[in-house]
Amino acid sequence: MSGPPRPRRPATPGRGGASPRSGPTGRDGASGRGSATGRGATPRRAATGRDGAGRAGATHGLGGEQVEGRQAVRELLAAGRRPVREVWISEDLDPSPQIDDIERLATRRRVRLVLVPRTKLERAARTDAPQGVLAHARALEEVELETLCRARGGVAPFLLVLDGVTDPHNVGALLRSAECAGVTGVVLPRHRAVHVTPTVAKVAAGAIEHLDIAIVPGVPNALRQFDESGVTSVGLDADAPTSLFDLDLEVSVGVALVMGAEGRGLAALTRRRCSVLAAIPQFGALGSLNVSAAGAVACFEMMRRRVGTGVG
Repeated sequence: MSGPPRPRRPATPGRGGASPRSGPTGRDGASGRGSATGRGATPRRAATGRDGAGRAGATHGLGGEQVEGRQAVRELLAAGRRPVREVWISEDLDPSPQIDDIERLATRRRVRLVLVPRTKLERAARTDAPQGVLAHARALEEVELETLCRARGGVAPFLLVLDGVTDPHNVGALLRSAECAGVTGVVLPRHRAVHVTPTVAKVAAGAIEHLDIAIVPGVPNALRQFDESGVTSVGLDADAPTSLFDLDLEVSVGVALVMGAEGRGLAALTRRRCSVLAAIPQFGALGSLNVSAAGAVACFEMMRRRVGTGVG
């Protein structure tokens, strides 16, 4: 059975409409005092984006059904971890190797390709810049926390825990850094946190297709399970007396980095349940790092240690 034919681009864009699925547009949140990243910043509320990701985290389940952006859609098709129903491509796009790659991968996987007017695609989009590409896929599957705590393929657990991070841009950036640093699993709380919205998927640039993600009722209980499994949890806190770079840490058994929410940082009970607290030293005039930047620093510091000991 052959796959779907490669769509032909009409010379003149057509017209069409779709029911809009949009809300207020939000911006990136910043981390402040008590967070993983620095001191003295004024806490800011995490904004609500077009994809409906509010500061209270209204999503149920992991999400990921709508994927937007060229890199994110390409990785969705290339990874092949979940079924893809169809891919929309704006009919007025200029030719590009990336679009050709998306069409080739969709044809190989027998995914329906649909050319649509740009206005229709942008009305259906739930991010600010879908780049003329949108895909509908099966939702991401949650992984059991117990699975993340076990070594797999001889590789010790390297986990990232997000304690109530509500800004989808920050979550997407953290997932991208985590995947690039070799993180083996991500833990998100079920409530008061953003999950995999279209904005998260786009900013993560395909990382969601390669990361195992668990949703837990509460982060403190997850940290207790880490202790029982021998996984050391490192909470990033600007007030911690120990530098992240000076930690005496055994990474060969397993390590979990715990990042606090924008502004308020780690919740009090989460802070108490962490095996150790550490700060990222800063030498500039600014008082804080963005939570996603701090997460990137921490992930690659742990990756450096794991590679140095032959774990990563």
